[in-house]
Amino acid sequence: MQVLEIFRLKDVALYTIAPQQSLAAAVDAMAEFDVGSLVVMEHGKMVGLLTFREVLVALKRRGSLVDAVTVGEVMVKDPVTVYPEMDVNDLRRVMVDKRSRYVPVMDGATLMGVISFLDVAKAVLEEQSFENKMLKSYIKNWPDEAPA
Repeated sequence: MQVLEIFRLKDVALYTIAPQQSLAAAVDAMAEFDVGSLVVMEHGKMVGLLTFREVLVALKRRGSLVDAVTVGEVMVKDPVTVYPEMDVNDLRRVMVDKRSRYVPVMDGATLMGVISFLDVAKAVLEEQSFENKMLKSYIKNWPDEAPA
């Protein structure tokens, strides 16, 4: 299975924010859309990624003054990215090694979306369920007698 196939199983909506917007606006957007990450865009290009991890670190360091903090101050400026043809096993390894719960998918310079660890888990579960059904069907329809 490739990264591109995960997009078939998920909502491919892309949630973005500008780096000059307040962290409070980012928190509002993340809560409203029930997402754990926002792609930070400037002039039509991805310049960073904001996840709930960066929000929590900012809250710990600065208290509840999220209105005074901009997204650009706390975002991950050079997030790990993957490509659509990447194998899901390689994707999982990258996510684990880099401790990334959210990974932007880039097709060259084009941002296709963001894959979460939950998206990967759902896709793998779907694939395993399908394979399990196919194997059960194969075993169930196995010929009772050997050919003469």
